Amino acid sequence: MKILITGGTGLIGRALIDALVADGHKIHVLTRNPDKARNALPSGVLPFQWDGHSPTGWSHLIPAMDAVVNLAGESIAGESLLDILTKPWNAASKARIRQSRVDAGNALVAAIEAAEHKPEVFIQASAVGYYGACGDDEINEGFDAGDDFLAETCRLWEDSTAKLDEIGVRRAVIRTGLALAAKGGILPIVLLPFRLFAGGKLGSGEQYVPWIHIEDEVNAIRFLLTNKAARGVYNFAAPNPLRQRELAQVAGRLLHRPSFIPTPGFILKLVLGEKSTLVLDGQRVVPENLQLEGFPFKFNTFEAALADLL
Repeated sequence: MKILITGGTGLIGRALIDALVADGHKIHVLTRNPDKARNALPSGVLPFQWDGHSPTGWSHLIPAMDAVVNLAGESIAGESLLDILTKPWNAASKARIRQSRVDAGNALVAAIEAAEHKPEVFIQASAVGYYGACGDDEINEGFDAGDDFLAETCRLWEDSTAKLDEIGVRRAVIRTGLALAAKGGILPIVLLPFRLFAGGKLGSGEQYVPWIHIEDEVNAIRFLLTNKAARGVYNFAAPNPLRQRELAQVAGRLLHRPSFIPTPGFILKLVLGEKSTLVLDGQRVVPENLQLEGFPFKFNTFEAALADLL
């Protein structure tokens, strides 16, 4: 297949490209910095300049593509622990986060609408933040959107490419939980307190953590690309979400570090502001549609996933 990817230099994008190249697919990447991307991407992957909000300069690629994977969007939490701690959400950062997703989706739809030959399949990124804070309710793909900033952002993100459903392009929306990888992403930040002998529960510790091993994330995207019956919404989260206090216990045990030093919720709210919702509010998300369609998760438990990544 010839596949066009946006967001190809992010955590999920890089891992996905490596796997698709190994499968023998031809990959094109839209990026704001082709020179930088060229040094980071595998040999044979072709980066093309785009501004993130218009089809200018790259729309000619669309007629040759069999698939498009849209992972584009400014980081919600931040690129580093320093970003997380020192860059709280405000009106301007929220607008950038939201607009980066909507603009990318709109540009891709405009290019596909104008193309005489359209891709067969379109993978649209989203996140479990779509559901908002849900307490202990088990959340499958049929649940409605929440009403907070993350939920609204995810809804607009998904809606930005919804028109493709009307013009005959098979579209699959992937609502991803915390994607766990050995390097990059959120896991090194999560484990840092434990490595410093200061790990423990966050807030009440009762909030559920929807997670997925990066290998299962990538394999599930590959599954949707090639499964011609796959369309609609898919929760990308392992079948066994766990409470945050349980995550802390597993991390402490595997790292041989204490896991009994709590961080009170009020401190996290004081330091992170509204961004504290990322760690204090959870969702008990289950991947019902992936399981119904026969996708085989390799890592079903957090302990197995973390042991592999460590």
